[in-house]
Amino acid sequence: MSLLVLNGGSATLKFALYRRQQVVLRGRIERIGSRPQLVAIVGIGSTLRDIAFTGNDHAAVSSALLDWLEEQDMLDGLEGIAHRIVHGGRDFADPVRLDHTVLARLDTLVPLAPLHQPQALAIVRHLLARYPEVPQIACFDTAFHRTQPWVNQQFALPRTLTEEGILRYGFHGLSYAYITRRLREMLGETAGGRVIVAHLGQGCSLCALRDGRSQATSMGFTALDGLMMGRRCGSLDPGVILYLMQHKGFNAQAVEHLLYHDSGLYGVSGISDDMRDLEASEHPHAQEAIALFVQRVVHEIGAMAAVNGGLDALVFTAGIGEHSQRIRAAICQRLAWLGVALDETANRHHAQRLDNGSGPSLWMIPTDEEEEIATASRTLLSDMTPGSGFST
Repeated sequence: MSLLVLNGGSATLKFALYRRQQVVLRGRIERIGSRPQLVAIVGIGSTLRDIAFTGNDHAAVSSALLDWLEEQDMLDGLEGIAHRIVHGGRDFADPVRLDHTVLARLDTLVPLAPLHQPQALAIVRHLLARYPEVPQIACFDTAFHRTQPWVNQQFALPRTLTEEGILRYGFHGLSYAYITRRLREMLGETAGGRVIVAHLGQGCSLCALRDGRSQATSMGFTALDGLMMGRRCGSLDPGVILYLMQHKGFNAQAVEHLLYHDSGLYGVSGISDDMRDLEASEHPHAQEAIALFVQRVVHEIGAMAAVNGGLDALVFTAGIGEHSQRIRAAICQRLAWLGVALDETANRHHAQRLDNGSGPSLWMIPTDEEEEIATASRTLLSDMTPGSGFST
């Protein structure tokens, strides 16, 4: 009675194997598309060894991972495979079993998440062919934000375009759902207050929560909007795009590549899209990229606090949010006007509770999208296969 969770990113694949609702193995493969490398794995002790990759795309990497898991006899009793799918559009909010009809509908959303959607769907198609009898489940990053007030989902565009589905969808929803559950476990009823979660990683966004439900988020129609990210620009005057196309000779493909691949921390610094590299660099462009990143986060937190009518708690999560004491300190310093007061010792030691006891509570909570995917998938799997052991 095993459940395999696959969480595909633009150049990564995180995975976790559950037996009877307990995780027994988890890991991460990076640099997909160039030189795939297993960089982290936890579980099964002495049986672990490296994985040999013969291809560098997501389907080839997932195939090598499954070969390795089979060699280790870890897939006996496999009853489900659950996937993170970034964009569910208007049609998909709850977990759904994947088949070729559903995949065809998800293909239409590829232009809205070109760094993630095609890669995840390629993995699904490979595994449908490999394990045709094993149910595969999709969990959607956009689903968490469907609770937002309608006014917060709209753009100021002609109504016909809104009705066609050009809306603010928001992303990182699986991360926000997990953080929301953790806050309830930690804080009880007070978790229902005015909370802002800062998901700061290679991709970055904010979510304003009230009563544990999404009220607003910094990402919009695509995963380009909002905060400055590793290689994505975040919010941008649309007139810049018109200027590039009308006066600089950019076509749509060149604009897409600029905004998704050549901007953000990488574009501003000219050095790296990794915050760790920039913090270690003394180059003024690296420091400028960090300053701009902090500025954008502070700006958007102010907007989220306005939407929520104040701030009771601020949560940092994801790679930068969990590991960069410098970025957390810089953001909190700029939020003193909201009553934010950071405990420097707690921050330096990456403690879970980061405030000094006054003002809004401050938290660092590691996210676990794989756990959220597993939790969200079990009910659907138990309904499909009664007696499977997936019942919660």
